[in-house]
Amino acid sequence: MKTIISAAALLAGLSPAAAFAQDEEAKSVTITGTATIASDYRFRGVSQSDKEMAVQGGVTLTHKSGLYAGVWGSNLAGWGTFGGANMELDLIGGYKLPLSDKAALDVGLVWYMYPGGADESDFAEPYVKLTGTAGRATLTAGAAYAPKQHALANVSNAPNSRGQSDDNLYLWGDGAVVIAGTPFTAKAHIGHSDGNPGLGPNGTSVAPTGRYWDWSLGMDASWRNLTLNLSYVDTDIGKSEAARLQPNFSKGLDGTGSIADAAVVASVTAAF
Repeated sequence: MKTIISAAALLAGLSPAAAFAQDEEAKSVTITGTATIASDYRFRGVSQSDKEMAVQGGVTLTHKSGLYAGVWGSNLAGWGTFGGANMELDLIGGYKLPLSDKAALDVGLVWYMYPGGADESDFAEPYVKLTGTAGRATLTAGAAYAPKQHALANVSNAPNSRGQSDDNLYLWGDGAVVIAGTPFTAKAHIGHSDGNPGLGPNGTSVAPTGRYWDWSLGMDASWRNLTLNLSYVDTDIGKSEAARLQPNFSKGLDGTGSIADAAVVASVTAAF
């Protein structure tokens, strides 16, 4: 009987400690998310939604150690691109290391998935980025490297492609400046893609013309947990370069125009 009573007393004493430990562990993990409606889904300057509206959302779990994991999704154009998938689903994982009160290094990997599309459309892309703040300005420099993968192999008639599978490197820089006394933030972006020209076997690509620049200028207006963004987005992909990727690289697959043309993109994002 004494043994039973002692065991019960021990469990009773441990229960609050166990509950406290669980509470502390729960506090060490932060869950954040976003939901967005955009007039167009532009990925590195190129429309992924056929210049039509996109509904997007994501959830991220962040541990106090700096480790994080998340998922993000958006609707797509479908048809012959992305293996015929109508949705992109990204799995994201990484580690964010504070370097100081005003700087942080972020290293991670994105696994791009296209549910419902053809086999071997998915691909992986590791990344690294450095972010720093100075007064009201925030600057970010980053690099994303996609090694040779079947989904990014070239099967188009792009010049000098020879059907090779090559790796891809994307370098970018972002800047944001809060306008004092207002809900507005001015933003700018520039990026350079260098990789395998053309489209992969299922219409996927991160450097469709081999080498090109993309850039954007925009403004955020924030109110509570809502952010309205208006941006001008463009690339230096010319008509002759886009023509080699038709009909996949045109709105509606009609073989005319280009989904890398300049555009004004509007979006509304709710953060939670």
